[in-house]
Amino acid sequence: MPNILALLECLQRHTTRTTLRRWSRIIPAILAMSGRITMLGISRWCGKGGSYRTIQRFFASSLPWAVLFWVFFKEHIFCSKETYILAGDEVVVSKAGEKSYGIDRFFSSLYEKPILGLSFFTLSLVSVEKRKAFPISVEQIIKPKEDKVKKVAEKPKSSKNELNTETIKKKGGRPKGSRTKDKKEVNLTPDFLRIRCMVQDLLKKISKFLPLTYLVLDGYFGNNKAVVMARQLGLHLIC
Repeated sequence: MPNILALLECLQRHTTRTTLRRWSRIIPAILAMSGRITMLGISRWCGKGGSYRTIQRFFASSLPWAVLFWVFFKEHIFCSKETYILAGDEVVVSKAGEKSYGIDRFFSSLYEKPILGLSFFTLSLVSVEKRKAFPISVEQIIKPKEDKVKKVAEKPKSSKNELNTETIKKKGGRPKGSRTKDKKEVNLTPDFLRIRCMVQDLLKKISKFLPLTYLVLDGYFGNNKAVVMARQLGLHLIC
């Protein structure tokens, strides 16, 4: 295994020496572990200098992860001869309990149903030649708190005569008198606004060094709103 501390030297300007030493113990432990990764499990694999309390201090600290990802990518991974595109996707991690920040029910494609866990949206730079993705920005998805539902008075039971009446069907096709709307003027949902903010922040960091042309998203974003969002960012959407 290469010297982890030597690879992390490029991050010294953006973090402390103590954080780098903790990384040099935590990263080999995570690479050696199998199965679910927890702070207790990491401390057992770290050996000397990686006590459980040290691991807790590390994960309790605030770090500029977006900057660190980009600096590491530019220093050790970037190749000027390769073509890169930006890809985004959501990942759901199952988790039990009630105290984890942002825990809620999210749809998991692996289980094909909503599960209790945490959800993250990740932006990655994908090398077209190597066919590899390198995470560059990660943000946790927090569902907004729903307003308390007001109690609605029960509707009176319908009579037999009302049940037998035929329901009025709406005519198909375009409503009479409607006008053509400008497809470029759309109201973006909170999901699109969050993704647009993430991409904007990333482009500010890397656009001068690595100009991007394409944004890749999954089928959920195969609609006009996603196209408008991508064009607002100066990118072309691949979906």
